[in-house]
Amino acid sequence: MRLVGFLILGVALACGAAPAPFTAQEQEKTAAPKNGMFSGTVSAISEGSLTVTGAGGKESKTFAITPDTRFEGPRPEVKSRVDIRFVSTDAGDRAVRVIVRGPAKK
Repeated sequence: MRLVGFLILGVALACGAAPAPFTAQEQEKTAAPKNGMFSGTVSAISEGSLTVTGAGGKESKTFAITPDTRFEGPRPEVKSRVDIRFVSTDAGDRAVRVIVRGPAKK
């Protein structure tokens, strides 16, 4: 019986019944989200997001804040200096950890 099963499997594979390999686009779709770091000054805060302007004011990013987002130090305020570890997904950047480095400038 086993011999018959191996013969059938061998014939099926020889006839091209093997699954097609992933294309580059399919592999990109299944790739894990990308992690990143961003440092700067908080320029806006809302209930579900935090906008940070990088050093020199040239780049600004908005991060989604979720119940899973961890904060180190006091809650950030506008003009607080922060470091943010984030995950980039199709839905945007999500803050994983927010580290407050300095108080808001008065």
